Amino acid sequence: MFFRKKEWLRKEYDEKLLGQLKELKEEWKNQKSLIEKSFDPSAEAISEAKLAEAKYFYLFKEAKKRNVSVRY
Repeated sequence: MFFRKKEWLRKEYDEKLLGQLKELKEEWKNQKSLIEKSFDPSAEAISEAKLAEAKYFYLFKEAKKRNVSVRY
């Protein structure tokens, strides 16, 4: 009985993690393309892109550690 609750919670948080991972990947790609298209990117834009990349890879490592896989 107790293990079912833990399993259910783990699935719920894994789904949230995958959702956040997708959102951050899109944000990072948008920031990256903005900098590539920009003639003279500002330091703030570069730092925002690096921050988005760091957040994405942090969640990516967390998903790998939790052994989460994307199902199509």
